[in-house]
Amino acid sequence: MKKTVLTFTLAASVLALGACSNDSATKDEVIATSKVGDITHNDLYEEMKASIGDQAFQLLMIEKVLASKYEVTEDEVNAQLEADKKQYGENFEAIIAQQGYTESSYKKFIELNLMQEKALVEDVDVTEDEIKAEYENIKNEIQARHIVVEDEETAKKVKAELESGKDFAEVAKEYSIEQAAQTTGGDLGWFNKATNMDQQFLEGAFALEKNVLSEPIQSSFGYHIIEVTDKREIEESYEDKKAELEKQLKLAKADTSTLLTKVAKMMKDADIKIKDEDLKTALDEFLAAAETPAPTADTTTEDADTSTEESK
Repeated sequence: MKKTVLTFTLAASVLALGACSNDSATKDEVIATSKVGDITHNDLYEEMKASIGDQAFQLLMIEKVLASKYEVTEDEVNAQLEADKKQYGENFEAIIAQQGYTESSYKKFIELNLMQEKALVEDVDVTEDEIKAEYENIKNEIQARHIVVEDEETAKKVKAELESGKDFAEVAKEYSIEQAAQTTGGDLGWFNKATNMDQQFLEGAFALEKNVLSEPIQSSFGYHIIEVTDKREIEESYEDKKAELEKQLKLAKADTSTLLTKVAKMMKDADIKIKDEDLKTALDEFLAAAETPAPTADTTTEDADTSTEESK
């Protein structure tokens, strides 16, 4: 799942600090004993506060101010969790563990991220026509493979070798300037017209019939020989996908630079009084943002999670 916003990593250690301040625990409660000495609840709290205190306090406060206005249900969190599990497959647990999450703390990350998304798209509108157009872009998918080279002459040579019966994957490993071809053999898997690929490549690929080699197709990466190996239409109807597509379009339109200011204003309105002297300045950057003028309409931002398809 992409991180929408205020680029924080909600690590398990940060969540643990929040847990350490649980009202049910006393400061001198012993949480570990040993022959060399005990460790109390307060020992752990002070150590974690010294190392990640500001970040943890920021996250906890962001969560509280967002939760006061934007509701995220358990069903929404679980739906996103299942989507992420489907996306990462059997590697899901290893991937979140590398980022410092357990499934429980990852769900907290999802909850915070969804709240931020709701704040981000609150004032963004998309039309029915825009949603329908996006559905047209995603409803048909193709499975394809390609070989990309630097010039048209080499591309024609590649096509001739493929037409002579040479194995596609072996020719890809020999000629393709795409590094991934050494392991994929040029296989691109399934994709649709909304996939983040070079537009010339997409247009050329979707114009092909199954199992027919293309003529050299030029893109920003070079010259491609493409073969579409399969085609399919997604099972979900427009009504099934409408809400998801609407959300995606709103996020794409949203100006992410406004979110910090919005959260900062919510914090200022919340009248936060920090009693711990060590954390007095933890929110200074947010409260300062509340005084910063909003970006002008022509300000452009780039989604921090936008990925490029280097291979296409």
